[in-house]
Amino acid sequence: MGSGRNVAVFGAYGHTGRFVVAELRERGYVPLLLGRDQDRLLALALAQPGLEARQASVDDPASLDRALNGAAAVINCAGPFASTAAPLVEAALRAGIPYVDVAAELEANLDTFAHFAERARAAGAVVVPAMAFFGGLGDLLVTTAMGDWAAADEAHIAYGLSSWHPTAGTLASGVVSGRRRGGRRVRYTGGRLEYHDDALPTLEWHFPAPLGLQSVMGEFTMADVVTVPSHLAVPEVRTYMTAKAAADLSAPDASAPTAVDGRGRSAQTFVVDVRVRSGGTERRVAAAGQDIYAISAPLAVEAVDRILTGRTRTTGVASAGALFDAPDFLRALSSHLSLQVPLDTRG
Repeated sequence: MGSGRNVAVFGAYGHTGRFVVAELRERGYVPLLLGRDQDRLLALALAQPGLEARQASVDDPASLDRALNGAAAVINCAGPFASTAAPLVEAALRAGIPYVDVAAELEANLDTFAHFAERARAAGAVVVPAMAFFGGLGDLLVTTAMGDWAAADEAHIAYGLSSWHPTAGTLASGVVSGRRRGGRRVRYTGGRLEYHDDALPTLEWHFPAPLGLQSVMGEFTMADVVTVPSHLAVPEVRTYMTAKAAADLSAPDASAPTAVDGRGRSAQTFVVDVRVRSGGTERRVAAAGQDIYAISAPLAVEAVDRILTGRTRTTGVASAGALFDAPDFLRALSSHLSLQVPLDTRG
């Protein structure tokens, strides 16, 4: 198969990386297995006959250039993204190929927009940060809910997770983000990010059935506060997390996800409930599915497929909602996501 179907996956042996490799193969692409750990790469290659493994380090630009040789695109699945995103974006720009990552670290995503927007646009390149459950999916849902609105007063994104067994990568990335913000929390209000030390508020959120009323942690700020305002005129963007899932994440004995099906997914289920308000009108869209790590794979691979087939709206560094036809993108994931798109309601 030609190199136009070769897609490099950095961090291919990681938890999310394995889902991405499987999704690429199902879609007819040929994953190139990239990573820093030679032993883990070889073990993955043995389990994935016919795929090439290429060791590369973010500290060695030449190794990245060799690893991306012949690739049509690269998907970065290796956190902490504060360390990996910039070197991989640089390598993708040198190679003249699109870059997509699954970063949930909002600081890393901010860095990507700040440091590469002008260069990527000038090169006619496509760089997509946060093309994952956090950041990408919320942005697609908010963009869909906005519809024909040019602006809105508020966007609220509530994550209804049945549980949260974090991967080692999630925990490591959380530590890095916490250090970068000095232990403070972040909110997006008045059209800008603010850092503060007050306690997380606990609220009640009415999720769509069957989840229903749930206790949530307010201002549990995720990458959506970067992706949504990057292209939508919404001065207030708030994200929420079910209290049980938040407690699971912070538990001292937090355990990794356990596979319960042939796809390697965990038993975790999720509902992402989005509400946008303009004046007295509210629009609401929700998506439900299984396993927040597994769903990042079809999100990232669908993005790569649309980029490589020319189904994009802009160039440069762009979030999912800015780059793609958001409703059409979500419909394309119907085998992975159940969508609810109700009509406008009056407040």
